[in-house]
Amino acid sequence: MSVARDAGLQEGVLRIVPLGGIGEIGKNMTVIEYGDDIVVVDAGLMFPEEEMFGIDLVVPDVTYLRQRRHKVRAFLITHAHEDHVGGLPYVLPEFPGVPVYASTLARGLLGNKIKEHKLHDNPLIALEPRQSVQLGPFTATPFRIGHSIPDAMGLALRTPLGLIVHTGDFKFDHTPVDGKLSDFHELARYGAEGVLCLLSDSTRAESPGYTPSERTVGEAFRDIMAGLDGRVIVATFASNIARIQQVFDAAGDFRRRVTVIGRSMEQNTRIAVDLGYLRYPAGQLVSKDRIRDVPDGELVIATTGAQGEPMAGLARMANRDHRFVEIQPGDTVIVSASPIPGNEEMVGRTIDNLFKAGANVFYHTIKRAHVSGHASQEELKLMLNLTRPRYFIPIHGEFRMLVQHGRLAAEVGVEPGNIFIIENGQSIEFLPDGSARRGQRVEAGYVFVDGLSVGEVGDVVLRDRRELAHDGMFLIVVTVDKQTGNLVGRPEIVTRGFVAEVDQRLLDGAMDRIARSIENPGDHISEIGLLKAQIKDGLSQYLYERTKRRPMVFPVVVEV
Repeated sequence: MSVARDAGLQEGVLRIVPLGGIGEIGKNMTVIEYGDDIVVVDAGLMFPEEEMFGIDLVVPDVTYLRQRRHKVRAFLITHAHEDHVGGLPYVLPEFPGVPVYASTLARGLLGNKIKEHKLHDNPLIALEPRQSVQLGPFTATPFRIGHSIPDAMGLALRTPLGLIVHTGDFKFDHTPVDGKLSDFHELARYGAEGVLCLLSDSTRAESPGYTPSERTVGEAFRDIMAGLDGRVIVATFASNIARIQQVFDAAGDFRRRVTVIGRSMEQNTRIAVDLGYLRYPAGQLVSKDRIRDVPDGELVIATTGAQGEPMAGLARMANRDHRFVEIQPGDTVIVSASPIPGNEEMVGRTIDNLFKAGANVFYHTIKRAHVSGHASQEELKLMLNLTRPRYFIPIHGEFRMLVQHGRLAAEVGVEPGNIFIIENGQSIEFLPDGSARRGQRVEAGYVFVDGLSVGEVGDVVLRDRRELAHDGMFLIVVTVDKQTGNLVGRPEIVTRGFVAEVDQRLLDGAMDRIARSIENPGDHISEIGLLKAQIKDGLSQYLYERTKRRPMVFPVVVEV
């Protein structure tokens, strides 16, 4: 991808630049720029792909913003899921003093995250649905939208060239658990006013029909719990407060008490209770260190690990490695989530282990105890028809999802030439005459978080890790005479991930090839760098000839 070095903005031009969330699931981040002002919608993270060995998290590359940090007026947060806010602790240090605007629950969850990362330079400011804030030439007004976390919002952004509507993650749930409906009237009003551009969630653009209401999950919980004598363990996302509320509600119908296990779920539950987003009768919640005092038939355990994460609560319970809970015959486990693409194997392994331990497991292919928080095709069409945008940019989804969403937009009347299917870093520019065009591409890659390191691990390091994973390593320690460069003694060989025991004939051949590789070709043979290069080239070629494998060869030369 060619990246523009200088993507200067012409006077009077409005620019939208996605830095994440386009062509992928996660690390959602959108930049909206006019003149000397920028607002940023969300700053999420993405979990590493299978071949990103050793990587903990992936966050957006904010080079474009860093080069314009004097323009950045605010970060606007749609909701508190990690794929929308998880990148903030790694991005905010680059923008001291820039405020973060979010709803009540999002501020509560973010406040905890910001405190953990010792970030004190960015004020966290309240922004609730139908409130407005002026940010340079922009007026930002959130509107309420349905999702799998309370207080989810979309954003209406009034700009000098027209109204931009960003849906955030959404679905149209007509019977939400918290009773707070999406702002249909506001969306219709925006449509009547005239929407310059709609940016809309594409996660389920391939799915026909409507996404079921979150309330149906509570009905599934009740169906499963009816008549059970043993413990019920429900695994779900720690941030899905509506789902946790339904665990309490269903448990209460069967006079069961509830304990919450898992660091993130315990924190989120405590914050949600303090802010009034989670309610249950006095005495229903039991602390995890007292669950042995509750009879099995009167207990429900809510825990993390619905994606099979090895260190999360459910996997540790299945592996008999949890301090408070060990799976036993008679337990019923409800995995209240569908596997995120790439996690299928881990989820399957956890479910297998639960069955082996004697539990009865209800999961996504057996009993529908989960619904998505994202709109299906008919809801996406409704959003398009309510807002009636002139231009449309599908966001938040893999590329095929964006294409499908673009086709839906064309079906409901958006001009095909006004639909932009783009990739991260591809800017869209709106001109004062009402036209729009593809602008310059900007840098918008991955930044890898590896332990405490942010951005230090790049493509070269990942390539080396892949090679080590595929064919292992072959380390050779060679001692040479400092003056002549001749071998002194026999080289030492250490292998890892290559073969369990190295065949003696292979070793003898390797020794011979090393000796021939460093036969004195001139006056400067004792130069360490040259010796290493000759050993590596000769040994790599030999190992491939003998094994048809390419382990990473690490020559170590010691001069005596």
